[in-house]
Formats: sequence, C-alpha cells, structure tokens
Amino acid sequence: MPAAFTSTTTSRRQFLALLGISAAAVSCGTATARSGGSGAQVKTLKYQGSVGAVTLPELAADLGYLGDLTLEWVGNTISGPQDIQSAATGQTHFGGAFNGAIVKLASSKAPIKAVISYYGVDEYSYSGYYVLEDSPIRSARDLLGKKVGMNTLGAHSQAVLDIYLSRNGLAKADSSKVESLVVPPVNTDQVLRQKQIDVGVLGGILRDKAVAGGGIRPLFSDFDLLGKFSAGSYIMTERFIKENPDTVRTFVTGVAKAIEWARTTPREEVIARQTEIVKKRGRNEDTATLQYWRSYGVAETGGRIEDKEFQLWLDWLGERGEIKQGQLKAADLYTNEFNGFGKG
Repeated sequence: MPAAFTSTTTSRRQFLALLGISAAAVSCGTATARSGGSGAQVKTLKYQGSVGAVTLPELAADLGYLGDLTLEWVGNTISGPQDIQSAATGQTHFGGAFNGAIVKLASSKAPIKAVISYYGVDEYSYSGYYVLEDSPIRSARDLLGKKVGMNTLGAHSQAVLDIYLSRNGLAKADSSKVESLVVPPVNTDQVLRQKQIDVGVLGGILRDKAVAGGGIRPLFSDFDLLGKFSAGSYIMTERFIKENPDTVRTFVTGVAKAIEWARTTPREEVIARQTEIVKKRGRNEDTATLQYWRSYGVAETGGRIEDKEFQLWLDWLGERGEIKQGQLKAADLYTNEFNGFGKG
C-alpha cells in the first residue's frame, strides 16, 4: 500500500487522538493567539491556508472587507480537524472544519464557538463518490469489501458515506465491511484510476477537473443525499471572542460580505480575482484548477448558522456512540452575534 493513504483503523485512531485534546490543553494556547495585551485587541490574525485555493478570509482581505485587520499565513492545513485543533490550542486565531468535527471537539470540553459558515453543499459545490466508468459498483451493497478514498476519517466524507449506506438498507455490521482510507485530495483521481481504491471522494475544483478527464462516473453525492446545506464553520476560542469582540465582529462580517460577493458576482470575475490573489501571495502554486471554481456552497445569507447544520451531525455522532446522546445542544455550539451582514 502506498504512503498516500492508510487503513481505517490507523487513521481513525489518529483522528480521534487529534480531536481528543482536553480543555486544559486549549487553555494553555500560545499567547499570540489571545488578546493583544493591555486591553488592546488583536489586529493580525494567524491562520492556515489551502494549496491552490483562495479561502473566504483571504478573499475578504483582498476585497478590503476586513477593515484594519490583517491576515498572517502560517502554513497550509492538512484537514479540517487539524485546522480547528490549531485554533483551539492557540497556534492560530481561527480554523475551519466540517461541523461534525466541531461537535466532536466541543464534546471534549474544548471552549470553542463556531462563528460563521464557510463551505457547504449545493448544485455546484458538492462531494461526489466516484468510480471508474467500467466499475461493477452500482449500489450501496456493491460497496461491501471495497475501498473508499477520502481526505480524512470521521469527518464530512465518512459521515455522508455512513448516511448513504444506512439509507440504502445496510446494517452497521455490513457497513463496517466498507473500508475507508485516507487519500490526499490532490491524489484521489490518480489513485482511483490506478485502481488502488474502488471509490474516490472528489469535491470542488478537483472534482470538476477529474470529471473533465473522463473515464469516471458518480455513484452518488452529498447533494443527492442531503440537498443544499452549510457543512462547515470557522471556530474561535471563547476566550479569544471575549477578549477581542470588535476584531471578531470585523472578521465575521467581512467574511460574510465575501460570501455574498462571491455569490452575486459573475463567476469569471470571481475566478479572475482568485487567480490574482494566488499569484500575488507567491507560494509557487498552480492556478490552472481555479478555472473549475463554481461556488463556496454556503447555504444561508452571509454564512449565518442554524441549529439544523449541527443537529444532523449531533445525531450521527450520537448514533455511532462517539458522543453521549443529549450531551450537547446545537444552539450552544455557535453564535451569530458577531455577524453584522445585512444589519446596516
């Protein structure tokens, strides 16, 4: 097996360890990710980016929506769980992940709060579960004994896969026979075509590029399964929010404005802006895939968060026994208090 992916058991252990940080660990975060000291609020926000892509905060900054705030890139994230762990432990000021991963982190008593949605699922922005054109896999039951490659375990892609299997009549005992493997998104198309996996989860720009190459077909997608919904949020620590309310309000409202700018601006103009941003930041990245961008997929206006966007994953994790039923309430996991979009 190549180094590009690992087995379910090993990766699940690593994922759970990643989210199993204690509240004590969070409270010991670095001083740079707290307040500015002496009553001053932080004006430079440390964050992790994404290779070859433009995040909403980066877009907001370029559009001038972050006011007197600046962003300080400290590297690229490898996954949502890793990104929110970095924010929770004070290595960065904000991080984004699948809402189920946020639930999992909050269940470990990490004092965090989701402040705005930043990605979601719609007819343009979705994750498809792809097989080769000549694959015999046509149904959920055909997945038994097969390998499904995804970016990380215990997060969005695996949750959607579990829901797909359950809704198509597979019991938990049968579902466990479907092997989930970690495959870096940039390698998924290649690994699928080399038949090292049977199904590859592809989303966004990488999905459209792979489909344009031909030879693959979708088995199902999260949009087919669940419709339009916001799937992930940016989080900050409760302490940072308390000590930097004006900064948080400027950041959240700026990102909200960027969401609506991208939603209402002609696609070609958004792509041109993203391409310019990637070139200006000088990280030696390929901009070719940006031509496939269609949407950030955020469902609600200005990225406002609703209970249902967390309740689905609270139920899923509860059914899996990864959190206690009733341990958390959806409304306690997020706040829209700092989202000033549409308020004048």
